[in-house]
Amino acid sequence: MITLITYDITEPKRLTKLHKYLKEFGLNTQKSVFECDIDKTALKQIRAYCRDNLDIATDSVRIYKICSHCINKVILSGTGIKVTQFEYMVIDD
Repeated sequence: MITLITYDITEPKRLTKLHKYLKEFGLNTQKSVFECDIDKTALKQIRAYCRDNLDIATDSVRIYKICSHCINKVILSGTGIKVTQFEYMVIDD
């Protein structure tokens, strides 16, 4: 599922760590925005990371799931990459 993750982190060290962590899951399309094509397991991992590493009194993370119908309605103005659902193929050796 395409998932949009936005964040506002008050402490630079936590901000840098979260940014590096989210790079494992998707594309950094804006300064504090990641667009990810992830499954439920990855979403749980991200939520657990946020719960365990952020200060809920001062930091903010928003996670929006975007349905496959709605992703086709995304409008992009200016430069950037439009994220779409990826096709996967598992190859066994």
